[in-house]
This record gives sequence, structure tokens and C-alpha cells, in this order.
Amino acid sequence: MHNFVTIANLSKEKIMYLIQMAQEFEKHPNREILKGKVVATLFFEPSTRTRLSFETAANRLGARVIGFADPKITSGTKGETLKDTILMVSNYADVIAMRHYIEGAAQYASEVAPIPIINAGDGAHEHPSQCLLDLFSIYKTQGTLENLNIYLVGDLKYGRTVHSLITAMRHFNPTFHFVAPKELSMPMEYKLYCKDHGIKFQEHTAFNEKVIADADIIYMTRVQKERFSDLMEYERVKNVYILRNEMLGGVKENMRILHPLPRVNEIAYDVDDNPHAYYIQQAQNGLYAREALFCYVLGITLDDIKKDKTII
Repeated sequence: MHNFVTIANLSKEKIMYLIQMAQEFEKHPNREILKGKVVATLFFEPSTRTRLSFETAANRLGARVIGFADPKITSGTKGETLKDTILMVSNYADVIAMRHYIEGAAQYASEVAPIPIINAGDGAHEHPSQCLLDLFSIYKTQGTLENLNIYLVGDLKYGRTVHSLITAMRHFNPTFHFVAPKELSMPMEYKLYCKDHGIKFQEHTAFNEKVIADADIIYMTRVQKERFSDLMEYERVKNVYILRNEMLGGVKENMRILHPLPRVNEIAYDVDDNPHAYYIQQAQNGLYAREALFCYVLGITLDDIKKDKTII
């Protein structure tokens, strides 16, 4: 069995292995390969897509789901520590998918839990399951993960999805373009990470047709109001970059637009019908990626999935 707390320590081969697992689940998402298992979803921070896709993935594989989406109804309100919560839930479940507002909480949970932990997002740090579905989406739309021009746009300071994507793409020789206002620019630690791993990147403050002309992937992000302690700063930057349909006339034919969702104003609704828009399909890919993750952490192999006879 494995934990899945970060994608930073996965090899290129392991990433491609997980993508192959997701491809198998895309062919046949409804199985009973986890029949008899119990999955716990512990969400200490609000979520729609991530929580529902984890729970749907468990249900489609035949597992039962327990957990909570509102920490106010848990014993944490009585003073119970995270350690005690994790140990208690470990008595009832075979795997825990956890989202927490504190950076490093998933790593801590993995150190105290006797069962596998899947990180469903920890503060502004990482979102590795989102990263896996992003990689799967990029691979499906581009036919490769190698040598791509990837534009990360918007909240690069607090955006845990883009932080995870940088670390995962280190194996595939990308060129990143960081498009953000100075207040939300990519943190220095990730720029140093790029330099240390030979990852090419450029920084931009402009966002227009000329800037995005060479993009293979445009990855839009929401400016996250909940991460700001100064609401005046949020108001200054919340609508700085909006992707509009008229900006897409000169883009490459293979270019696709991704977004971890939810969106607020950063993608205009007239983009939805553009053939370059892929963010709704991207969210659907999360189901297959998270089915793969449940099997991976529980020790079920790609060969087991290919030989599985429980397809419904």
C-alpha cells in the first residue's frame, strides 16, 4: 500500500503508470474491484468537484463512503486533535482522502495513520490528485507530455494546483510561462525549483493574444479570495486576467484551455463553446484519475485492473 501525499516524489515511469490506470478506468468506470472496502473523505475545507469525484470514484468501484464535508459537525469543534481524528477514522476505513487548510496536514496524517492517506489539497501547498487529472487531461489532448508550452495564468502565489503541476512536469521538458500580476506572482521557491531541475520558464504581466499565441496549454486559475488576509488586495487583482473568446483567434490548433474550477470571472462564458475549451472534460477526467489513485494506494496493480472481471 502507498500514501499519495505529493506528486513531487513520483518518477516519470510512475506518473505514466497512473495515467495508464486512468485510461483503463475511462474505458470501464463501473466495477466492483473495491467491493467490501470503506473510503473515508475528510474535508476540513469546502469542496465540490474534488469531494464529489472522490466519492463517485469510490462508489463506482463498489466501495462504501463515510466522512464529512463540514468540520463544524465533527469532534474537532470539541477540541479533538487532527491526530486523534485520523486515528479514530482509521478504525473504520481502509483509505482516507483528506483536504485540510493547513499546509503539510496530509503529510502529518500519513505519518500517524495506519492506512493510506490521499492528499485532496493542503492549504496553498499542493493538490496532487488534481495534478494527476491535469496530467491525464494534457496527455489526452496533446498525445504527449513532452516538450509542451504551458501557460499558467492568474493566482500563481496561492494556487496549489499550479505548484503541483510544476513539480510533476519536471520529467517532461516543459517550457512554462507564468502570467500573473506582481502581487500573485509565482513564489520564489518554485522558480528556484525550476532552475534546479532545468525547467525553462518565462514571466509575464501582460495577458493578450500575442502572449498566448504559442501555447499548447493555457491553465487558468481563480484568484482565491479565501487566501487573502487583506480584502483590498483581493479587490485590486481579482479581475486582472480574463480569457475572452476574441483572444483565441490566433492560437495553435492543438491548444486546450484547462482550469481546476470553480471559476469566477477569469474565463468568459463565451469561451465555453470554443473547441479549445476543455475544463468541463478535465473535471470528468478527475473521476478516472481518482479511481486509479484508490487502487494505487490500496496495492491494486495495472495488471489487476486489466484482468478485472467485475466490470458492470
